[in-house]
Amino acid sequence: MRIIKTLSKALRADREQLKVPRSVQEAIPIRRIWPDGIFQAGGLFSKSFSFTDINYSIAGKEDKTAMFLDYCELLNVLDSGASAKITINNRRVDKAAAEEKLLLPMKGDMSDLYRQEYNEMLLSKITGTGSKVAQERYLTISVRKKNIEEARTYFARVGRYYDSSCSAILDS
Repeated sequence: MRIIKTLSKALRADREQLKVPRSVQEAIPIRRIWPDGIFQAGGLFSKSFSFTDINYSIAGKEDKTAMFLDYCELLNVLDSGASAKITINNRRVDKAAAEEKLLLPMKGDMSDLYRQEYNEMLLSKITGTGSKVAQERYLTISVRKKNIEEARTYFARVGRYYDSSCSAILDS
């Protein structure tokens, strides 16, 4: 019963009061953005971390276990009052621009064979999808802190763990 009360209290704290905006400035809830990527919206400080997709389905049993445990540890680093949201941004990719940006130019030396193989691999990834849509994934963590210094300390701790945990997951 106590868990239900705690959960409902956390959900109420996470909810912001709905207020009809009367100007553009009121429509954007962000009050301040710092150069280190922390932004303040209402009483919350937030920071977003990007991550890449991993193919969990083709991983071996040991790798799956390691990924799951790393993910659990990452979640346990968060404060009990923190919220985590995943954003997936789908955007169209211009194939010609992607090829120009990604492909290695031939230099007429002994390494052209490797450049050609690398370029073919990239082209198969670009053309193999068929949808020409790129996905960007972000984890946004929001937490209530008294001031920006407390928020920086918190996000530095979470960021250090996030970097090491995600690299462990991605290296699996």
